[in-house]
Amino acid sequence: MEVKIWKELSSKEQEAALMRPAQASSDKIREIVTSIISRIRKEGDTALFEYSKTLDKFEGENIEWTAEEISAACKRVDADLKKAIDTAYENIAKFHAEQKPHHIKLETFPGIVCETHTHPIDSVGLYVPGGSAPLVSTALMLAVPAKIAQCPEVILCSPPPISDAIIYAASKAGVKRIFNLGGAQAIAAMAYGTESVPKVLKIFGPGNQFVTMAKRIVSNDAQGASIDMPAGPSEVLVIASDSANPEYIAADLLSQAEHGPDSQVILIALSQEFANKVMQKVDEQLEALPRKEIALKALSKSTALVVDSLDEAAELSNRYAPEHLILQIDDPDSLIGKLRNAGSIFVGAYTPESLGDYASGTNHTLPTYGYAKTFSALGTDDYRRRYTIQRASKEGLKEISKTVTTMASAEGLDAHRNAVVVRVKDI
Repeated sequence: MEVKIWKELSSKEQEAALMRPAQASSDKIREIVTSIISRIRKEGDTALFEYSKTLDKFEGENIEWTAEEISAACKRVDADLKKAIDTAYENIAKFHAEQKPHHIKLETFPGIVCETHTHPIDSVGLYVPGGSAPLVSTALMLAVPAKIAQCPEVILCSPPPISDAIIYAASKAGVKRIFNLGGAQAIAAMAYGTESVPKVLKIFGPGNQFVTMAKRIVSNDAQGASIDMPAGPSEVLVIASDSANPEYIAADLLSQAEHGPDSQVILIALSQEFANKVMQKVDEQLEALPRKEIALKALSKSTALVVDSLDEAAELSNRYAPEHLILQIDDPDSLIGKLRNAGSIFVGAYTPESLGDYASGTNHTLPTYGYAKTFSALGTDDYRRRYTIQRASKEGLKEISKTVTTMASAEGLDAHRNAVVVRVKDI
C-alpha cells in the first residue's frame, strides 16, 4: 500500500489511484457471465447443476435444503454465536422497522384527490456470499427487511457449503427456502427460474465481480429481475487527521482488505508522516491475520493519499464515493455536511466499520464501484413498491378539463383529449 502525495500526481495518475481493481477486468467477466446466464436460461437445471458441480464444487444430492436439514443446522450453532446473532437481529429489526412508508393523500385541485400506496414485492431472492468468508451478517441484513416488509416469497442462495450460522440467521428472519448455489449461476437461476429454483422479481445482496456483473445483466433484461444496487467487492475510505490513532486506522483498513483480493482500501491523510505511521501499524497487524494473503492482495491495489486540507479530503471522498467512509478527525461534524457520496459513514474513534457490519442496526448492504453517488444503503423501502391512486369528482373533472385538453392538443394526442371531452359532455 503505497503513500502518494495527491498534488504531485498527474491527472491520469490521480484517476488511476481512485480506480477500483474490479473495474479493470470487466469486459472479460461480462463475457464469462453472459455465457453462464445464457445456458441457464436455455437449459434450466441441466446447466445449473453442471455449474454447481464445476464452479461451486457441490457434490450433494439436493440443491435445496429441506426443513429437517434447516432445523438440524440451527441446532448445531454454538450458543454464544446464537446469542450474538440474536442481539444483532434485534438491533437490525428495530432500525428497519422504523423505516415506515410515508403515505400521502392530498386534494391537489378542487375535486381531484391523489394518494400514494405501498405494497411488498411479491417475490425476492437474497444472495449471501460464502466461500472463504461466509457472511452470516449478510443473511440478517437481507432477510430482516424482507420480513418487516412482509414479502410473500423469499428465497436465499449461498455458495456451498453453507455454514450453519447462515442457516440459523436466515431462518430466524423467516426464510424457509434456502439453496446451495453461488456465483453468477445463482443470480441467473433466481432471475429466470429453473425447474428447481423459482423466479423472483428482485434480487438483493453483494458479491464478487461475477455476481455483480450477473446482477447488472439480468437487471437490464425485461424478462430478468430488478436488483437492489450494484454491490460488489467491499471497500473503505478513511479520512484521518494527525491526531487520530494510527493503530485504529490500520485495523479499519485491514478489516476491509481481508474481505477478498478484489477489495480496496484508501487512506486520506493530512501528512506523509502520519500516513507512514499508519502503514507501519498495517504491517504489524497484518502479521497476525489468518487471512494475511488475501489482505495482501487487496492492499497491493490500495493506496494512501496525502492532501493539504480536510476540504480537499472531502472532495476526493465525494469523487471516489466509497461504500464505507470512516472519519477519524478532530471535529467530524464540521465535515459531514460536505460529504455527499457515501454508502455509510462511521464517525469518531470508537465507531469502527465492523460495528455497522454486524450489530449497530444499520444495513451493511451498500453501493460500491462509486455508485454511492446515485444509490443508497439498503432499507425496508427497497422491498416495497410504491404506486399512486387518483380520484376525480364530476365537478373536479369539469374544472380541470381545459388544462388537460389544451395540453393533449399541444402534444397532438387527440385520443387523450377525447377521453376528457366525452365525459365533460355528459356532466
